[in-house]
Amino acid sequence: MFHKPVTGYILAIFGVAVITVALEPIHSRISVTTVALTLLMVVLFIATFWGSRPAFVASILGMLCFNYFFLPPFGTLAITDPENWIALGAFLVTALTTGQLSSRAKRRAEEAERLYQELERAFEKASQAEAFRRSEKLKSALLDAVTHDLRTPLTSIKASVTMLIEELKQDSIHLTLEREGRSELLEVINEETDRLNDFVQSMVELARLEAGEFQLRKIRSEVEEIISNALQRAERVLLKHRIEIEIEKDLPLLSVDSKAIAEVVYNLLDNAAKYSPENSKIKVEVKQINNKIQFSFEDEGKGIAGLEREKVFQKFYQGDKTAKGFGMGLAIVLGIIEAHEGKIWIEDGRIGSKFVFDLPLIADE
Repeated sequence: MFHKPVTGYILAIFGVAVITVALEPIHSRISVTTVALTLLMVVLFIATFWGSRPAFVASILGMLCFNYFFLPPFGTLAITDPENWIALGAFLVTALTTGQLSSRAKRRAEEAERLYQELERAFEKASQAEAFRRSEKLKSALLDAVTHDLRTPLTSIKASVTMLIEELKQDSIHLTLEREGRSELLEVINEETDRLNDFVQSMVELARLEAGEFQLRKIRSEVEEIISNALQRAERVLLKHRIEIEIEKDLPLLSVDSKAIAEVVYNLLDNAAKYSPENSKIKVEVKQINNKIQFSFEDEGKGIAGLEREKVFQKFYQGDKTAKGFGMGLAIVLGIIEAHEGKIWIEDGRIGSKFVFDLPLIADE
């Protein structure tokens, strides 16, 4: 088995020999230029695939064969016609030049390929590092969510259950808690358990969205029914706020997963209630704009700064650390809206913030 450099030299000799043997019997019927160009092709081929040194050998050998077999007087290296000296010299210079240029182009291509591979490896390492960094950031955020958002309801549940257990251990004649007090403790347990359940449900839903396992069950749905279902679910969180609903008349039916869109509406209502003062107004408006149905939710809170508007849709992000929540609601909202090929954004409200999203109407609606 020959090494690659040796193979180049062998092919250089073999290539020139084959061309010479093939063209020599018919040299009287073809032009000298045709012979020279054919031999040059051999030089180019050798230079491109095996480098400058085998190409140099091909050039010298090609020049000798060109002179001996194709330039008169034939069968000798002597040259009598001055024009043939020029032809021979032009062939040799052209062969050497093209050989060098082809070899140089090959080297540059190889260098470019090596550089590309290095950049690709560097990019892969950078991507892995970035993925690791994001993973660590996500783990940190998740840990914060678990330690804060789970510990708070668990602490309340533990305290309430402990008091009730201690109460039951005492003699029934000396109960320290009235019926109303026990009822309040049970209400705390009930609310905080619901909060834990919401957290787990949100985690599952967010994981499904990110894994691409969220399957839309689209049906033709009325906007009024979607809003009504969301309001019914949000009744408890909206007790201390004034709700104003404004839905444009004769809106076309939406082809959506009505349960998922109701979840979006609920989350935006819950978010508005959470970040706006008690007894303030939350306005919900739905209207058609061209081939889309647009929903808007305007509150009377302190608003969201421009630089923070993109962050609020990130997992576990909470601008106001004092507010109750897990920082997953808006991430879920974004995932559901994008799954419906819609868009969501934040605008300035008259007083606070205004969340707006739109959903496309299908062609036959």
